[in-house]
Amino acid sequence: MIADEVQAGMGRTGKWWSIENFGVEPDIITSAKGIASGMPLGAMITRKEVMDWPKGSHGNTFGGNPIACAASLATIDLIEKQYLQNAADVGAYTLDALEEIKVRHPSIGDVRGIGFMIGVEYVKDRETKEPAVKLRDEVVDLAFERGLLTLGCGHSTIRFSPPLSTTRSEVDEALKIYEEAITLAEKKHLK
Repeated sequence: MIADEVQAGMGRTGKWWSIENFGVEPDIITSAKGIASGMPLGAMITRKEVMDWPKGSHGNTFGGNPIACAASLATIDLIEKQYLQNAADVGAYTLDALEEIKVRHPSIGDVRGIGFMIGVEYVKDRETKEPAVKLRDEVVDLAFERGLLTLGCGHSTIRFSPPLSTTRSEVDEALKIYEEAITLAEKKHLK
């Protein structure tokens, strides 16, 4: 079993690997993106008995880049000492705050996530769960106009994946902008 931890790993869910949240032990883990704070680096991690390739059968173009490796070591140190717990704690705080926002906004069909990997789904009707794609896109645009960068994903979901160093006060500021954008989008799209 291979766990693709390129987006979800390196502390994003409040654990080193997102798969740890589900009690599963993979044979192979792949990692990149967060492993070196944006520097070009990736890794495949496995147990010795799985890695039985003959010497010289695997290589890569950018392997061993000293700057990317130094960035990775610094990143790992920061995650270990403070950001892993911050992602768990402030991520839970964010999920709770989004659940409160959901109560006030009929367009929000679901709030889900772990740590700093969060999705808010938009629907035209909570019972039918019909996706509200245009409303979601409007929320993304309105939030951006007000200084908050969000990312649409799937049919009608907005993804929240802030830096692992994000504080509660930064979450509060972001969610104020976000809720203003939802309010304006709902006035336009929900009648």
